[in-house]
Amino acid sequence: MSEVLAAKTKCLCGNVTISAESIDPNFTVCHCDSCRTWGSGPFFAVRCGKDVEIKGDISIYDSSDWANRGFCQNCGTHLFYQLKESGEYNMPVGLFPDLADLEMSMQYFSDKRPDYYCFSNETKQMTEAEIFAYFASQA
Repeated sequence: MSEVLAAKTKCLCGNVTISAESIDPNFTVCHCDSCRTWGSGPFFAVRCGKDVEIKGDISIYDSSDWANRGFCQNCGTHLFYQLKESGEYNMPVGLFPDLADLEMSMQYFSDKRPDYYCFSNETKQMTEAEIFAYFASQA
């Protein structure tokens, strides 16, 4: 699936609106400790590139050497995971309920996935060591 999608959405309270013009329908799932702590489970994300417009009051948390996380200051809705180097956004799939034909394509930090859940989807997977090696090569 190579079609790029566009969508508009908002946080729970409506104070933050988002327009994303380059949504990749091949979504990813991250099992790292940070993502699971942030959302009480794996982070299901669509890659949205840099062509994203966010309006409203947001807070940004510097969550790692390579990324920030953003959320609504009023209701706390998780809005994005943004790579510092490229500026590209990964946004929760659930923010875009009207997207169709989505496919899980990758699971990050697959070796960090706890034993209490498992997906039946056949996807590519990257371990913690593979992720850190990838980001080290980008620096």
